[in-house]
Parts: sequence; structure tokens; C-alpha cells
Amino acid sequence: MTGLGVRFLDRRERKYGYDVIDEVLVRCPRCAWCAAVLAHPTTHEEAEAASTVRDLRRRLRRRECGYRKDETVGSAVVGGPADPFFRRPVRLQAGCRGRVLWAYDVRHLDLLERYVAAKLRERGDLVHGAPASLVERLPKNRTEILRTIVRLRPTLPADG
Repeated sequence: MTGLGVRFLDRRERKYGYDVIDEVLVRCPRCAWCAAVLAHPTTHEEAEAASTVRDLRRRLRRRECGYRKDETVGSAVVGGPADPFFRRPVRLQAGCRGRVLWAYDVRHLDLLERYVAAKLRERGDLVHGAPASLVERLPKNRTEILRTIVRLRPTLPADG
């Protein structure tokens, strides 16, 4: 990845993970290769009515094997190596320092890599009582995390 720098500012807008779940790469239930969980194509009226992550329609799809499942989401569980909607295992996960390093998609993986590779990590303000941001939960060994991210990159789909 290009753009790895000396400084990383954690703006903490990602503290709940909702801004990295618009696309989640998962293991396809049919063929076990990479599928995507995306917002279901909706009409403009449906999109206006769905103002939060709750009550959104999601589609799990893998074009190559023809798998497709649509579902109306009642709740989203963010913050682990499973997609927040269908609870399928995320495609981007690997063991690292006795824990699981995971990412929802390439943007999430890039965010983790920028944070870990930065020599200076600055934290923005955090609302009292809010959970830690996504990057604050990483294992502590920088070299091993970067090595694991390098191992994950070839598992991305060719267009990702």
C-alpha cells in the first residue's frame, strides 16, 4: 500500500464501526470464496425511510457461483470477525499474536495498516463512555500485524 506515513490521526469517527460496513467481504455459504454483503438496491422512498443501520435491507451476493440472499436487517452486530448482518465469517481474517486480526473490506484493512505503520499515532477527542475506536483494539506487535496484513492482501478479490 502506498501512503503509509509518519503520522496517523485517529479521528474516532469510526468508534462504532458503522462507516466501514457499507460493504463487507464474507465467505460465501455456497462455495466458501469471497462474497459481499451490500445495501440492497432500494427505491428512493425506501432509502429515505431507512435512516439508520437498523431496518435496512441487505444483500449477500457472489456473482461467480450465483449465490444471492436478501434480508431485512433488524439489528447489526458490529465489532467482530463476522459481518454485522448475516453473521457470516469475514473473508479478511488471520491469526495474529494469539488473537484474530480481521477487516470488513479493503478500506478497513487500509485503515488498520495506516494506523499500525505510523510512527506517531494521535488520538482525537472521545465522547465519555464511548467504546474504543477500531484501531485501538489491535494486538501490540507492529511488525507482526503488518506481516499479517501482507498475508491477507492476496485473499482480496481481483477487483477489490
